[in-house]
Formats: sequence, structure tokens, C-alpha cells
Amino acid sequence: MNEEPKNQIRHLSKIQRRVLGVLMEKAFTTPDQYPLTLKAATTACNQKSNRSPIVGYSEVQVQDALDAMREDLLVAEVFSGGGRTPRYRHYARHKFDFTDAQFGIIAELLLRGLQQPGELRTRASRMVRIDSIDQLREELTGLHEKGYLQANGPLDRRGVEVDHTFYFPKENMTIGTPPATPEVVDDSDAADGADGVDGVPQASASVESTRSLAAAVPDEMFEQLRLTIKEQSEIIQGLGSSISDLEDRLQRLERDLGI
Repeated sequence: MNEEPKNQIRHLSKIQRRVLGVLMEKAFTTPDQYPLTLKAATTACNQKSNRSPIVGYSEVQVQDALDAMREDLLVAEVFSGGGRTPRYRHYARHKFDFTDAQFGIIAELLLRGLQQPGELRTRASRMVRIDSIDQLREELTGLHEKGYLQANGPLDRRGVEVDHTFYFPKENMTIGTPPATPEVVDDSDAADGADGVDGVPQASASVESTRSLAAAVPDEMFEQLRLTIKEQSEIIQGLGSSISDLEDRLQRLERDLGI
């Protein structure tokens, strides 16, 4: 029997990402309470710690997300311990060829989104051991090569941020990817039409200018700016989630009324 092909699922809705992240997290952190009931899954989705943005999904919405992922065989409904209440578990290990560390990383990104590697390592280590920042970068590189991680710069750059890639294109959540290893450019090629003023290549001048500006910003100011931008981003994501919830409720109301 042929093994099921891996890494076929590329996009998940916002609520599916949260629900899947919750199932993956709880499988790591509270195995005695896993698989989860619908009520437990909903509570975990809406908890205020280790979540961004904070949401207020109903059990109906979470059930819909679970059912949709069941159709993709990413989630299964099970009955354990002779109980009559259905419980839910993820089958991500059947769908993706990630390492344990990569599953922990993806779970954390699904729950919080954009993060810097240092904070990501701290949070993901709640689920799976990641011994060093070098190991983290190795795991991140593996996820990027599989197409499940994006970053806004090289992984060893100060202030770089990473995120998963399960977004739909319409969400406009692309932040870029780690650049490939620089290629050796022949001097004759660089001279053909690439020169700026006084024979200085425009790209090189731009890079040097950016580096100079970055060096001139004190570390404390840089960190404050980063935190401010992140806080504003989380507020915007929270507003987007609220609007999405209202749209879902409106559509459900229209269906119930037969409009």
C-alpha cells in the first residue's frame, strides 16, 4: 500500500488555523486531556494567553471548522474511554512530514502568527524541546524549504520575523521569504546598465544607506518601534477577526431566515 502523500494542504481558513493550532498544542502540553471535546476546543481557541488575536468563537463556529477539516482528513472525531461525548484529534502527522520541533513551531505560529525567532523558540519550547537558536534556525529553514514558512529577511538578522504560510492569497499576509544564498556576479555584468551617479551601482548604494540608517538607530529605540508596530498589527488583526465573526453570524442568520 502506498503511503499517503504529504504536504498537500496549503491553505486553511482563519478559524481552522486556530482550531488546528489548539489541537496540536494540547496534544503536546496536556496529553491526559487530549483528544478534546468541542467545549474544550472552543475554550482553548478563545483563551487570552498565548493567542493573537484574541477571538470569541462560538461552539457552532468551531464545530464547522472541525467538520471542514474532517473532510480533508486533517481532524478525526473519536470516542474514548467509553464516553458518549465526541472528542477531536488532529492527524497533522499523517498530512505533513515535519519533525517534532517543526510541529511545535507551526502550532505556535498558528496560535500567534508573526514572531521573532527568539520569542518563537521560548513559546514553542512549551511543546517540544528546542536546545538552541541554531537548532531553531535549522528547523525554520526546513519549513521554508517545504514552503510552510515565510520571513521578512535572513533568519540570522536582528529583528527578523517569521510566520506560517497557511493564509489564503486574498488575506494579503505575505511578508517575504529568506533570500537565497547570494550568487557571485561577474564584474562585467554588473557594469552593464547598473551604474548610478558617478559610476556607483544603485543597488549597492541603497544597501549601504539602509545599513547606515540601521546602525544609527539605538537598540532601545529599535525595540520600542518593533513592539509598537507589533501591537498595532495585533489590534488590526483583532478588528479583522471581529469583522469576520460578524459576517459569519450574519450569513448564518440569513440562512436561518431564508433570506
